[in-house]
Amino acid sequence: MRRIALIVVAAAVAAVVMTSANATDLLSFPRAGLVVQDAPLRGAPRDTASLQAQMARGEALEIRAERGDHWQVWDYRRERGGWLRKGQVLVMPRGDGASAEVLAQLRLARQQWGTEGLGLGLTAAYVQLATPAEFAGPGGAEVLDAMGTFAERIADRASQPAARPAEGQLAAQMDVAARYGLKFESFDVEEGRVQVCYDGEAFRRLLVTAATPEQRVHAVLALTRPDCLNPRATPREAEARDQWRQQVLAQVDAAALPVHWKNRLQMRRASVAASLAFAQARRGAGGEAVPALAEFAGITPTELTEDDQAAYADAAMRVNAARWLGTAATARDFGAVQLTLLPGADGERCVELKEGGKLAARRCSYGQIALASASLNREGRALTLAAQPLDGWRELWVFLKEPGRNGGWRIEVMPPAPAQPGLGVAEFAGWVPGGAQMLLAREFRAEGKYRRSFEVVSLSNLATERQSSEPALMGAFQRWADPAWRGSSPMRR
Repeated sequence: MRRIALIVVAAAVAAVVMTSANATDLLSFPRAGLVVQDAPLRGAPRDTASLQAQMARGEALEIRAERGDHWQVWDYRRERGGWLRKGQVLVMPRGDGASAEVLAQLRLARQQWGTEGLGLGLTAAYVQLATPAEFAGPGGAEVLDAMGTFAERIADRASQPAARPAEGQLAAQMDVAARYGLKFESFDVEEGRVQVCYDGEAFRRLLVTAATPEQRVHAVLALTRPDCLNPRATPREAEARDQWRQQVLAQVDAAALPVHWKNRLQMRRASVAASLAFAQARRGAGGEAVPALAEFAGITPTELTEDDQAAYADAAMRVNAARWLGTAATARDFGAVQLTLLPGADGERCVELKEGGKLAARRCSYGQIALASASLNREGRALTLAAQPLDGWRELWVFLKEPGRNGGWRIEVMPPAPAQPGLGVAEFAGWVPGGAQMLLAREFRAEGKYRRSFEVVSLSNLATERQSSEPALMGAFQRWADPAWRGSSPMRR
């Protein structure tokens, strides 16, 4: 295992003298050191001496001599020597207890944001200093967890809208991370923004060590991050990726976790199960929402932390979008009107509405159409149907009867939001007596915005007449909300 871990860190660290036989004298040379703050490498032990190179926090070097307040060092990567102030260099310990001392320093660095480069240097030092037994034990698991955490922090910082990964301190951190063997991937997710993600190698290694349950769940959550999925993946690639994510998440026993970590695991499992169900349904291989709904039901909302609210909303939308999958109805008879689901051209699915035995309306889609979701109002002049064209995005089809039209019916599509599809659901929530209004619930996260609303919609033009962020604040939802929606929709959380 120690040999495997050595592959993770850069060969540059292996070249630095971390283990010098039986030396115990602090002033014996050569010694290994880490740069603890961005500092200039000078050609002489003076602040006015010529600049040899700019050293970044976390870079490894060899200490060869001292003079006053300066160390004479050698940088193997640049193949250049020079002088650094002693306060800018952390001398690596050696001898008995050296690995424990480095681990203590690593714990301190982990608690401080901005020290990611130094932290990566300390993880590499521990790999060099620890015995095989130490690295195979809890200390090795802690180091791998820290290494992955530092890499994630750097990637998250590089993903900020105003980030400039090729400039300044961020560029130095990414350069140091690359020297220690860490790899990053980049995806164009929005116009003008790039998502940078760590490839997760340290977390994969962590899962085969003596890690604690919390370390394991941290690793699997990092490996299955939804914001680090390639948006350009083909449907087949996306399904294979979600199958792998599901297998990784299954490696953690939820029962052994504190409730807040269990919630995070359940949310991720529910989201992945919903995405996998949609992928399977799209290629005609079944695909049921039951596993996703069961995982979502296992969440304890009262124990969610403030930081978990956004992930909880996203999981709810993804599960809600898929909750009609697996309902295999191909026909619905409402007496006055009948619905039939038929195959269309080139893999499309088509819904036909007949009235009096005659075709009155027809619409086709490449998405998943759930006849089980259909609801006809008491007056027989409006009907709703759920259709999921994309993973995590469900629309509401509204069939409206209009006298004088050819066939008498028209079909309108109500999306979760007038935006580029992201995550979202628009769903029927009930009929208002009188046949002039219906209740609509919407929730979406798209184009950087999140919103949840409960609306009273006019059937004449599908315009929103009243709305609220909570159904309890609207009398119409208190009186006329559909019992099935009230009892089963994740939007009622």
